[in-house]
Amino acid sequence: MATEPSAIEPRLTAFDIAMVVFSLVVGIGIFRTPAIVARAAGDTRLFFAAWIVAGAISLIGAFVFAEIGARHPRAGGYYRVVADCYHPALAFMLNWSQTIMQGAGAAGVAFIGADYLGPILFPSHAPGEHVTLALACASILVLLALNYRGMRLGASAQNLLSLLKIGLMGALVVCAFVLVRRAHPAVPPPPLGAAGSWSVRLATALVPCFYAYGGYHLTMNLGADLKDARRRFPLAIAAGVLTVVTLYLLLNLAYHRVLGTGGVADSPLVAAALTGALFGRAGRAVVSVVVFLSAAGFVNATIVHMPRTFYAMAEDGALPRAFMRVNPRTQAQEAGLVFFGLTMLVPALLLGSFAKLLDYVILVDTVTLAVVASTLFVLRRRTGAAGGFAMWGYPLLPVFYIGCLLTVAVRVSVLQPSLALAGAAIFLTGWPLFRFGRRLFGSPRTRAPDT
Repeated sequence: MATEPSAIEPRLTAFDIAMVVFSLVVGIGIFRTPAIVARAAGDTRLFFAAWIVAGAISLIGAFVFAEIGARHPRAGGYYRVVADCYHPALAFMLNWSQTIMQGAGAAGVAFIGADYLGPILFPSHAPGEHVTLALACASILVLLALNYRGMRLGASAQNLLSLLKIGLMGALVVCAFVLVRRAHPAVPPPPLGAAGSWSVRLATALVPCFYAYGGYHLTMNLGADLKDARRRFPLAIAAGVLTVVTLYLLLNLAYHRVLGTGGVADSPLVAAALTGALFGRAGRAVVSVVVFLSAAGFVNATIVHMPRTFYAMAEDGALPRAFMRVNPRTQAQEAGLVFFGLTMLVPALLLGSFAKLLDYVILVDTVTLAVVASTLFVLRRRTGAAGGFAMWGYPLLPVFYIGCLLTVAVRVSVLQPSLALAGAAIFLTGWPLFRFGRRLFGSPRTRAPDT
C-alpha cells in the first residue's frame, strides 16, 4: 500500500467510461420500474411518452455533465466541482447524502440480484432470508476484491458485465418480436385507468423513469482516470446514455408487444413475466441470470467510482488523508474501497425493500443533480465557450434540465413528505460532520497534481 498520497494516473479509455455509464444507469430499474410507470401513466400513449421524455431530458443532462466533466476533469469531480465553484461545505453535505444513499442503494440492488439467483442455485426449495443475505454479501465481497486488486481489473470486470447485459437484453427484445405469436401471458391484462389529468399522470410516471435513467452523472468522479478527458469525456457519456435510451425503448416495446400495457402494469417482475410467457420456466431462469448480472454490474460500477469522491473530500481536509492514498501499482484507493464496502455491508443487515428506496434515491439524486448541473454556469463564466467541450443550446437547455429536476423533486416531496424530511435531515447532518472533519484533520492539504 502507498504510504503517501499519490497522483492518479489516467488509465481508462472512452470505451471503459461508456461501459461504466451503461452499468451505472442499467442496474435493476428497467426490470422493476416499467410496472410502476404503467400504473402511474394509465394508458399506453403516456407510458411510452414518459420513457421518451425522460430519455430526452437525461440526454440533455448527459451533455451538461459531459461539458462539466470535460472542463473539470478531476478525481472525485462530482464533489470537486461543487467545492471549487461554491463551497467545500456544500459539496460535503451533498456527497454525504449521496454516500449514504449509494452504499445502501448498491446493497439493495445486490439483494435483488440475490433474490433472482437464489432459486436458480437452489431449485428444490425456496431460499430463505439467510441464503439471500449470504449471496448478496458474497457478490459484494467478490466485486470489492476485484477492485482492490486494481482499477484496471475492476474496469475489465465492468466491461465484461456490461457487454453481457447488452447482449442478454438485446436477446430479450429479439425473442419478444420474433416469438410474440407463441406467447401465453400467465394472466390477462387488467384494464388501465389511473386517476388524474394527463399532466399529473405524466409527472408521476416520470419519477420512476428518472430513477431508471439515473446514474450517468457519477462518471464525473472518473475524470482524472480517463485518457485525453477533455476530448473523450463527452463522447463516452453520450455514447453510454444513447445506448441506454435505445435499449430501454426497445425493451418497453417488447414488454408491451407480449404483455400489453395492462399486463406490464400487473407484472412487478416484468422481464420474468415476458420470458415466462415466451418460454415458461426456462425463460424465467434465463431472466433471473440477466437480472443478477445487471445487479452485479451496477454494484461494480458504484464500487469503481465512489472512492474517487472520498479522494476529493480528503483533499479538502473533510476526511482523513488516508483516503488520498492511491496504490501506485494498481491505482486502487484501498482505504476508500474498505470504507465504501462498509457502507454497503452494514446496511445489508438492516435494509428494507427496493421499492422503499426508489423515492428516497430519486429525491436525493434530483436535488444533487440540480446543484451540480448549475456549476456549468460558473465554469462558463470563468473559461468562456472555448474552455473545452461546449454543449449545444446553452443556456436554455441547462436551465430546462435543472427545472425538470426540481419539478420531479417537488413531486416526490408532495407524494412522500416523510422521505423529504428524512433526506433533508441527512443533508443537514453533513454540516457538523464537515466542521468536525476540518477541525480533526486540519485545513485543506496541498493537492496532488492534476493529471
